[in-house]
Amino acid sequence: MRAVREECVWSQRITHRDLVPYLIEESHEVIDAVESGTRADLQEELGDLLWQVLFHSAIAAQDPDDPFDIDDVARTLTEKMVRRHPHVFADAVARTPEEVLVHWNAAKAAEKRTRSSVLDGVPRGMPALALAQKLVGRAAGVGVEVPASAATDAPTTEAELGEALLALVQRARERGWDAERALRERLRAMEADVRAAESAP
Repeated sequence: MRAVREECVWSQRITHRDLVPYLIEESHEVIDAVESGTRADLQEELGDLLWQVLFHSAIAAQDPDDPFDIDDVARTLTEKMVRRHPHVFADAVARTPEEVLVHWNAAKAAEKRTRSSVLDGVPRGMPALALAQKLVGRAAGVGVEVPASAATDAPTTEAELGEALLALVQRARERGWDAERALRERLRAMEADVRAAESAP
């Protein structure tokens, strides 16, 4: 990465902001590899995603005011994971996944004391369904429940459609389903149907 940054004229001009579209694309390619690819696909796509981390770190290392490099990134991550796993690195006990989450959430809350809302830190650039699922979960944490959709039949306005979609996301959350993944998997099935129709005589 250092050699590419120093010797590739395209890479020399790239900024963090320039890399965002590539980061989004590579993240989605990892998801595709996990959900419908081969082990070789996953290995390749994880490498491409890692390259994005290395690229951002190389750019950050050249910042004149507040530089950091990949070692700093790894050190920060290591410190965070040690704090959030006291049942692994300290004397806390967690015998179930639920107990692990208690420790994780307590450590995370301690780290984020400056936040004034449970909504702070939720990236608004997430896909809408994934964002809805995240916000519904955060809302439930402070006692705000999503009302059932007011529409008794199929939505007739865009506002009613929004209500119906949010109600479906709430139902997915209650059942432990991933709404974003569910839609992606259904779309994959539809894509297969389209390709089959295209290849039919």
